[in-house]
Amino acid sequence: MRWKQIEDEPKTFALIFETGDEIASLLAQFAAGQGLGGSSFKAIGALSYAQLGWFNWETKKYDPACVLAEQVELLSLIGDIALRDGEPQVHAHVVVGRSDGTAHGGHLLEARVRPTCELILTESPIHLQKKYDPETGIALIQV
Repeated sequence: MRWKQIEDEPKTFALIFETGDEIASLLAQFAAGQGLGGSSFKAIGALSYAQLGWFNWETKKYDPACVLAEQVELLSLIGDIALRDGEPQVHAHVVVGRSDGTAHGGHLLEARVRPTCELILTESPIHLQKKYDPETGIALIQV
């Protein structure tokens, strides 16, 4: 992954992922390395693999919903990064398009880039914190 800071206020970065890069893990590493407390992002590109999930209310976990081990267009990737216990946590939703024109969407569990993913990340002026919510069983943003 290559990156460049393109704005100072608010801090904004262009991240360019390359073939083989796994988006969510590299994004979390980048946020930790830059000391980003809270951010939002959007991206487009193409993938060779995507695992999408959905939130299972009964188990309070993200279950795998769909695995696409094929070339797909990354039509939309949006999400946020917030701190949970001092560590950046990526929360992203994705829509991908298959060669037959069908689309699949859900919570991003894993995605491998091929050939590129162009992502714009903007730091929030108020740092977002996630805290465990007992009703949902997941960490939710606290403002």
